[in-house]
Amino acid sequence: MSRTAIYPGTFDPLTYGHLDVIKRACHIFDKVIVAVAKTSRKKLLFDCEERVAMIKETTKGIKNLKIEAFDGLIIKYAKKNNVNILIRGLRMISDFENELQMALTNRRLDGNIETIFLMPSEGYSFLSSTLIKEALQLGADMASFVPKIVEKKLKEKLGVKK
Repeated sequence: MSRTAIYPGTFDPLTYGHLDVIKRACHIFDKVIVAVAKTSRKKLLFDCEERVAMIKETTKGIKNLKIEAFDGLIIKYAKKNNVNILIRGLRMISDFENELQMALTNRRLDGNIETIFLMPSEGYSFLSSTLIKEALQLGADMASFVPKIVEKKLKEKLGVKK
């Protein structure tokens, strides 16, 4: 039986931490779907099409990966795609409470869907999309935080000079 997992998120923007979790998931599962949320309660910098395009560009060499947008509850998206495993990345202990709350809510909504937590390599465990946007605006070098295409798009979107 083929095992498929969904890694949902906003990915605004995609970081090396996200990529690390994607690669780890692709080693564990036969197929991984990166499900990019169209909407969020977060204030998003990039629209959904831009986020999907950056992820596709950055992951084009990974064969067992599918990237697509979704809207609404991830549980409904998972059911529609016949998938019962969700991947969530855990960076720091501070992520755990929120991620556990989401996982338990999803379990209550559908007890057949399991959430698996994956941690990125320790070198990426401090990265967050919010931190990256703030650091870039203050002139930080992004080479060790995000792929080149993401850095380029971030600079364009935020009006940061090269």
